[in-house]
Amino acid sequence: MTKSTQQWYASWFDTPYYHILYKDRDHSEAKMFMDNLTNYLNIPENGKILDLACGKGRHSIYLNSLGFDVTGIDLSERSIAHAKQYENSSLRFDVHDMTKPYSETFDAVFNLFTSFGYFEDDACNLKTIKAIKTELNDFGLGVIDFMNVNHVLEHLVAEDVKTVEGIDFHQKRIYENGYIVKNINFEIDGETFDFQERVKAFKLEDFQELFEQAGVYLLDVFGDYKLRKYHPETSERMIMIFK
Repeated sequence: MTKSTQQWYASWFDTPYYHILYKDRDHSEAKMFMDNLTNYLNIPENGKILDLACGKGRHSIYLNSLGFDVTGIDLSERSIAHAKQYENSSLRFDVHDMTKPYSETFDAVFNLFTSFGYFEDDACNLKTIKAIKTELNDFGLGVIDFMNVNHVLEHLVAEDVKTVEGIDFHQKRIYENGYIVKNINFEIDGETFDFQERVKAFKLEDFQELFEQAGVYLLDVFGDYKLRKYHPETSERMIMIFK
């Protein structure tokens, strides 16, 4: 039996297998990034941060430990249910579609770890930027942390197998029709699962066009989690600061 999905981000992110596959993400690197980013942005003490597409909340939880008032939102009910165990008076989680404005305003809105460009409807990308604009207070700053497409395509591994917790995840990657696509196949107890990740291959000029349409202004671009200068060909990340 094969289980698959068309709206991949709505179902793949909501499976336990997604979190198994990516369980080895570098938490120390994530913390360093949050330290560097919050220092650079000079967010006020006890400032309010919205973490868009927060997943199980690892960034939100750490930001809260730094003294910020944090709201994490995600489309995945399973991820938010997991994150809610960490809630306190200054940390909360909510199931919410990031293409729609949240009901509060914030000192900063973070969209981290390439959590953008999933949508099958291109209009949703612009809706998300416009929603971020609405969610920022008068002095607030938006941050989108996206892959640097040029670097990703240069180093794209066409096929590999990653074994985690006894599961062999067969991964195939291609670039097609303006998307970077990863097909993931694995078998558990005789049942075959097929999932796909599709992320639009946005380059900086594509974001600049979205920002212009949304009426926000790009202030700075960094190329890695140490906030070093962005280089279009060699940087691993594209971290955009806007308001």
